[in-house]
Amino acid sequence: MTAPALSTPIDPILTSVLQRRFKSITEEMGLTLLRTTHSPILNEARDFVTGLYDAQGRMLEQTEYIPVLAFALQPVCQRLIDTFGDDIHDGDVFLHNDVFTNGNQNNDVAVFRPIFFEDKLIAWAACKGHQADIGGAVRGGYNPDAREVWQEAFRIPPVKIIDRGKRRDDVWHLVFANVRLSVVEDDIKAQVGATVMGERGIHHLLERYGTATLRNHIEHLFDATEQMVRDEISAIPNGTYRGESFAFYDGVEDDTKMKINLAVTVDDESVTFDFAGSALQTPGFVNAPLAATSSAVLLSFLMLINPDIPHNDGLTRTIHSKVPEGTFLNASYPAATTFGNSLTGPISDAIFRAFSEALPFTVTAGWNRMLSLVLTGDDPGKSGAPFVDILFISQKGGSGAAHGVDGYDHIGLINCAGGLLAQDYEMFENQNPVHLRKHELMQDSAGPGQWRGGYGTETEIVIEGDNVTGVVFGDGIEEEAKAFGLFGGGSGIKNKMNFATPDNSEHTPKSKEIVKNIATYTVLTQIAGGGGGYGDPFERPTKIVQREAVNGLVSIEGARQYYGVVIDPESLELDQESTDALRGVIR
Repeated sequence: MTAPALSTPIDPILTSVLQRRFKSITEEMGLTLLRTTHSPILNEARDFVTGLYDAQGRMLEQTEYIPVLAFALQPVCQRLIDTFGDDIHDGDVFLHNDVFTNGNQNNDVAVFRPIFFEDKLIAWAACKGHQADIGGAVRGGYNPDAREVWQEAFRIPPVKIIDRGKRRDDVWHLVFANVRLSVVEDDIKAQVGATVMGERGIHHLLERYGTATLRNHIEHLFDATEQMVRDEISAIPNGTYRGESFAFYDGVEDDTKMKINLAVTVDDESVTFDFAGSALQTPGFVNAPLAATSSAVLLSFLMLINPDIPHNDGLTRTIHSKVPEGTFLNASYPAATTFGNSLTGPISDAIFRAFSEALPFTVTAGWNRMLSLVLTGDDPGKSGAPFVDILFISQKGGSGAAHGVDGYDHIGLINCAGGLLAQDYEMFENQNPVHLRKHELMQDSAGPGQWRGGYGTETEIVIEGDNVTGVVFGDGIEEEAKAFGLFGGGSGIKNKMNFATPDNSEHTPKSKEIVKNIATYTVLTQIAGGGGGYGDPFERPTKIVQREAVNGLVSIEGARQYYGVVIDPESLELDQESTDALRGVIR
């Protein structure tokens, strides 16, 4: 690490102030999107990220409303710079989604605005959001039948949509002529507006501190962040740690499973994630572009180190990934890859298993895999207007437990955890032709342990739209795919999904399937499984088990079977003597 030659003295306090100001600017950009976008995927579920980058495309800061988008903007920013070179001007705006030019998922569309000051390019403001549609063969963008990228989406490589403040109508109309829903055009306009907020924030800093001071303190911030990461890695014992996991069903051939083979090498102050030996890319859409896998690696590793490390270029300097091209974690052109973001779960499983030896008090047990449903159709209550929504409300299972803490209930897949919100009940019914009949934590769904996994959910939804199609995409319906326990902890339960039609017929879909012609008043029932437990369940305090039984989270039989705790079925009082005897016998 070589310190740059500085023309102005460094003030550590100002460095800290600037880092926090960069963060607040990206948060202001996010608030703009929450208030101005129309799709519930954006303004309810918050499926987007905002970021700031310097003139070279290096990350200054970002706000990841969902973790999987955490590092999905920076590679694209550098691609834009390489593509347009000197043809970047004040007032320009660029659009991008293409997974084969550094994108992570075609539905995740990015908007970039260069920021000029005194006629020089100083920085970039950008945001990326999951759009309700982006062309391709299926409304909504998820196509389990896709065999190549063109069947998934309209590809947008780096393209200028606003040139020096004037919209390029030919390009604009070309893009949106290939998108089904007008809401997407509205939401891209909102993203353009969010980048204006980023530009204003950077201008305020430049006007106050000047270009030279800002640049020098940014370099110091990068170096300080790098050193923080080096210190964290140096605390991990040197060595090579191995972990593996599997993704299940490639969407083409039943009973397929794809191995993730991982070797993590810690070498003093750097760490390398090597995926050599992982399964080759699939013929279907269960593949990831490199950007999605890289983001999955970073977000998983950040869960194992200091959470207060700033998110800027210094963060990534000593974290390296090797992902062989042609594997399903770095699929070659022109593969279908829409499922790539959802592979974060299996990737994280392999990473946590690998680090369970070196960081037993930091890793978590397995998280519930995502099983999701995109509903599309026409809304009879809105004059037949088309609708698209991803049912985040029913897909969010539990997280894995860790040493000293239970898992989070109803938090969702690890690539969306903590940011992706379930829809508000009233807004969910207002925005879609549905009736929510049940949504509650699922009894006995959490993996037992001294610290239990997070609880999953059970949801029932009456589908009331016309011409409805459901696109199922996910994982976790197989026994092997249940959220795993660690150090004696048990697994969470499996995901399940079922459609019951008014004529009493039922259909249980595969984990990747297009369900067509869903009859009006069909009832969707979905179970999102719980997270894995950590530690011996018989070490869990009996009073805690009793309290959860009183609250209906653990059944009387579950308390006995999983925890060796005897509870009177009538009074719900703890029978400590019988509990001690039962735990002794089972041990």
